Formats: sequence, C-alpha cells, structure tokens
Amino acid sequence: MVDTSDVDIDQLWADFKTSLDRTARDRLILHYSPLVKFVAGRMAVGLPQNVEQSDLVSYGVFGLIDAIEKFEPERGFKFETYAISRIKGAILDELRSIDWVPRSVRAKARAVENAYTKLESVLHRTPTDAELSAELDLTEEQLQITLGQISFVGLAALDETLSLGAAGERETFTLGDTIADQGAGPVDVYEVEEMRHLLADAINRMPEREKIVLTLYYYEGLTLAEIGQVLSVTESRICQIHTKAVLQLRSRISAAQRELA
Repeated sequence: MVDTSDVDIDQLWADFKTSLDRTARDRLILHYSPLVKFVAGRMAVGLPQNVEQSDLVSYGVFGLIDAIEKFEPERGFKFETYAISRIKGAILDELRSIDWVPRSVRAKARAVENAYTKLESVLHRTPTDAELSAELDLTEEQLQITLGQISFVGLAALDETLSLGAAGERETFTLGDTIADQGAGPVDVYEVEEMRHLLADAINRMPEREKIVLTLYYYEGLTLAEIGQVLSVTESRICQIHTKAVLQLRSRISAAQRELA
C-alpha cells in the first residue's frame, strides 16, 4: 500500500504533471479517494436497493482518475470542486448504461415536470401540492408516493447538461461548469454568468422550504437525513421536497431556455 501520510500535495501534483510519474498519480488517487466515498454516499440516497453503494464507489474511482489526469493546477481553482463533478459524471454514466431507472418511473417524472411547467405558466407562481395533484389527476397522498418513486431520478437532474443560446449556436453546461473559471475569456464568462443568473432566479422564486433543502444539500453538503434533522421531518419527506425542488428547477430553466431560443 502506498503511504499517504505527510503528503506534500503541491509536490505530488508537480511530479505528476511534469513527468507523468505513476507513483505520484497513485498517491494522488489515494489522497483524494475520500471524495469518491463522499459523492457515492450522497448519490446512494433514494436509489433502488439493488444498486450497491460499493458499486457507486467503483464507478466513481474512474471519474477521480480522469479528473487527476485532466486537472490543470495552474488554472487556479480547487481540485476538489473539479473532481466531484467528474466523479458524479462517471457514476451517472454507468448508471445510465445499466438502465437503472424503469421507463414507467421516467414517464412519471416527465409528467410531474410538465405539470409544473403548465401550472406555472398559468398561475405565474409555484403551484401548491393540491393544484399539482389535481393537474395530474392524483390525490395528494398519491402525489407524495409518486414523488418518492421518482426521487432517485432527480439526483441526476442537476448534473445533466443545460443548453443556452439560439438554435444552431447552443452552448451546453452543467451546474459544475457555472463555477468561475479564472482562465475563461470574456464571452465564456458572460455565458456562464447568464446561466448562473437563470439558476439564481429560478431558485429564488421557489417556496422557502424548497430553497432551504437545495441550499443545504448542494451548497452546504448536508445529507438528506441531516437536513431532515434540521427541519424536524423524516428523511423520506426531505427526499420528496428535494425531488419537487429539482423538478421545478428543471421546468423553469427549460422555460427560460425556450425564451432565449
């Protein structure tokens, strides 16, 4: 086993990037491996029981290796932020390849998202659960069950690509790409800033509870169970709120993109 105690990270990066030293790469992988367990643990929430967290870790290691090989320290931003995006991407790619979400569940997710889009365009506000249930021809209890069923579809939502710009000239982004890149040119900075404004506006228009859940989960790094403790509700309820928030966010971003097209 490679000893990672008293690691000089800057020196390891220098050794690897200047000479592609394999030992330095292996030491970097071991040093940053907790990132894989962190991401896999967060993504495991709400997944079907047949998807093992250990499998997610295995998928994520490939993302970590890819991040280490492609990272450019001289660009001046944190490796951890870059790596988490790559690790998530590797896990999601593998999950998609094994078709882990049943078609019926995907259809329910699309139906709820379309209902949000329709109601918001009519009401000019976030629809209530009662309004959403009526639109979907469900009881409120059935709506909550449906949100629980599609909760694991939502984990991919904020890592999927978003497009911006006129037809034929679209640029694609993920939320990870909206993190400032110090090496970006003025056009790139403007496009990313425009996407960040779209996201901020969409989040700010959400009910307070949904905003809190998104903030605690994506920006503070809390698990759904920890958020449940903060808000004094069950983890499954937080999972439902998170799913609603993500579907609303996707609906609003899609609407904004259509306006820009």
